[in-house]
Amino acid sequence: MSGFCDQAWQHTVKLQQAMLEHPFNEELADGSLSRERFQFYLAQDARYLVGFGRALAVAAARAPEPGDLSFFAGAAREAVVVERALHEGYFARFGLSEADLAAIETSPTCLGYTSYLLAVAQTEGYPELIAALLPCFWVYHHVGVDILGRQDGGGDEAGDGNPYRAWIDTYADDEFAQAVATCRTAVDRAAAAADDATRERMLAAFTRACEYEWMFWDSAYRLEAWPTKHLRPGAPGA
Repeated sequence: MSGFCDQAWQHTVKLQQAMLEHPFNEELADGSLSRERFQFYLAQDARYLVGFGRALAVAAARAPEPGDLSFFAGAAREAVVVERALHEGYFARFGLSEADLAAIETSPTCLGYTSYLLAVAQTEGYPELIAALLPCFWVYHHVGVDILGRQDGGGDEAGDGNPYRAWIDTYADDEFAQAVATCRTAVDRAAAAADDATRERMLAAFTRACEYEWMFWDSAYRLEAWPTKHLRPGAPGA
């Protein structure tokens, strides 16, 4: 019988395929994604990573195994320091100042996803929390490997000439694959020790986080704004 993670992936297989086929990732793969959409995505992702890092830190504090404590603590640092460096490299390339970034408002989806992870960290147990954190590792690697395969199969025009190749390489490399494997092992171990009710909550948390992953790509592609923005004090027509 397969482990929890394999079952959870199969449970969300339509979502996983939909992420590969989303216009954001299709255009990221061939290098045609507009700079405006990628900049918006990066601004949202940089903010998301802060909340993700905090949730990882909670997982580290609760981890029963020293190895898992080390992994989640290291992943928290990676999210806040290393991955943000990738964003900052693109910000510098695009000539975006701090004022430019501040002008990009945090989207409803970004706020919703980070708030969800932090809510799970505060109100659910360790098994549910790491199940909710797993998609950010696994989905990004899945998408990165898929896109890299398209790059390497498409010659120089689709590969080295892609302005987003640094992003692709970050999430498709072997080191990130190892992080995914380590997180999966921790989740499978927690599920194996849990009762049926806890495993159901873990599956629900994993699924909801996968839904947020799809929504994150989609919100960036749509340059999602708050639908109530025009009702704020001082807004035109308010």
